[in-house]
Amino acid sequence: MFFLSALHRLSLVGTLIEEGRIDWDAPVRRYLPGFEMNDPVVSERLTVRDLVTHRSGLPRHDALWYNSSLPRAELVRRIRFLEPSKDLRTTYQYNNLMFLTAGYLAEQVAGASWEELVRQRIFAPLGMTGTNTSVTISEQAPDHAKPYELAKDEVKEVPFRNIDQIGPAGSINSNIEDMARYLLMHLNRGKLPDGPRIISEANADQMQMPQMVTQGALRWPEVGHTAYGMAWTVSAYRGHKVVQHGGAIDGFLALATVLPQDSIAIVVLSNLGAGQFNTITTFNVLDRLLGLDQVPWNQRFLDDKKKQDASQDEAKKQGVTQKREGTTPSHPLTEYPGEYEHPGYGILRIGQTREGLDLTYNSMTSPLRHFHYDIFEVPENPLDPFEKMKVSFATTTKGDIGSVSVPLEPAVREIVFTRRADSIMRQRAFLEPLAGSYEIGPQTVLFVLKGENTLVLTSAGQPERELIPVRGTTFDIKGLPGYSVEFRKDASGAVTGFAFFQPSGTFVGRRK
Repeated sequence: MFFLSALHRLSLVGTLIEEGRIDWDAPVRRYLPGFEMNDPVVSERLTVRDLVTHRSGLPRHDALWYNSSLPRAELVRRIRFLEPSKDLRTTYQYNNLMFLTAGYLAEQVAGASWEELVRQRIFAPLGMTGTNTSVTISEQAPDHAKPYELAKDEVKEVPFRNIDQIGPAGSINSNIEDMARYLLMHLNRGKLPDGPRIISEANADQMQMPQMVTQGALRWPEVGHTAYGMAWTVSAYRGHKVVQHGGAIDGFLALATVLPQDSIAIVVLSNLGAGQFNTITTFNVLDRLLGLDQVPWNQRFLDDKKKQDASQDEAKKQGVTQKREGTTPSHPLTEYPGEYEHPGYGILRIGQTREGLDLTYNSMTSPLRHFHYDIFEVPENPLDPFEKMKVSFATTTKGDIGSVSVPLEPAVREIVFTRRADSIMRQRAFLEPLAGSYEIGPQTVLFVLKGENTLVLTSAGQPERELIPVRGTTFDIKGLPGYSVEFRKDASGAVTGFAFFQPSGTFVGRRK
């Protein structure tokens, strides 16, 4: 069964804190000198405590790591390219990449993998023999839960989602017996009643102590306002202090709850990745254990869902839509496919199919259907992680499809992926025939191949300029916005000259 590893990761960091190897309030850069956020001031000031209390200013950006095969070091490096949505320490925003960074930091300080550290310092002393750090291990076990999702009122089995690379944020798989031991450790302020101490009472208390206010109005009179500790949300249920941590991945939900003043701990694990089952079950059990009248939680959530569904059905009935009918794409569909790149999110691929276009990101492929103008949409499919997502293509001043904007993180502007030149334009066999001496007006210019994959422009009295591949035989001139060259070939494919484009005009050169 699946359970988020954030709690275990905090306990792990706590053991290193107590050894004096990490300080909660020390800058992250003390332990990871190359660490950077988008803002250089935040890069200098961000502390270990900021990582684990989710006040870095960075929203989730989960699409970066979801289904990614990038190593942890690379995921942490790419954080510098992600747009924040808030200032440092102003707003609580849960962020798995910050949990990953904390786990990666522990790896660097201790000189061992996060998996080995959590086994040595958490699982072994607590006797959590049925707990592992990868679904690959779980799938090999003779007795394991399979993941399911709800698709239009039909329950369907789905593949296990491997998230080993983001492991410190969520790849621990456990069971009721082991989780009971783990929660007993927290009830007993850092140790099992009959076992060794895992973390100090002081750190156990800090984990369950409000560190950051979370914003939001009260939804139910029985549940109090919420703060965030360290991997625990801190609230109250019908007058009793409650600390909780929950999470989800494809086909699994988990919710751990501790009432420290009442000596109650509950863990609910579900292999259906939808609905409010875990919350409803937890509240119902609390009502019973606390000897209180049972609140009709199931009916409340059902009523809310019915209202939401009715509102959506009414919108469909009235034909409410933002779609502009009668529009067409600005280019033939053959001109959209290609690779597009963002420095943080990496490569996104657009392909062409018999039905239209498709989008591939982190090895996940979704169909794209024309919505209007240059906007395409992923069709409705509850099992598609990109369901109903709209992407927008933009045209360059040259008339080419130059970028695609994708709403991968709703708290910030759309993520813009810039079109990459075809890989052939970086190959020696393609570039070598373009190199040579050309006449343009009274001048002679040289195009020189440097190394295996870089073409440069040289002319008398001018600095050397690198050519940046664009498309076909067109290159932009690095450092000169609005300047580009397009090599021209005859019917036999021989290079005969080039066109030189600049803001003041267009010129033609011929090969000498």
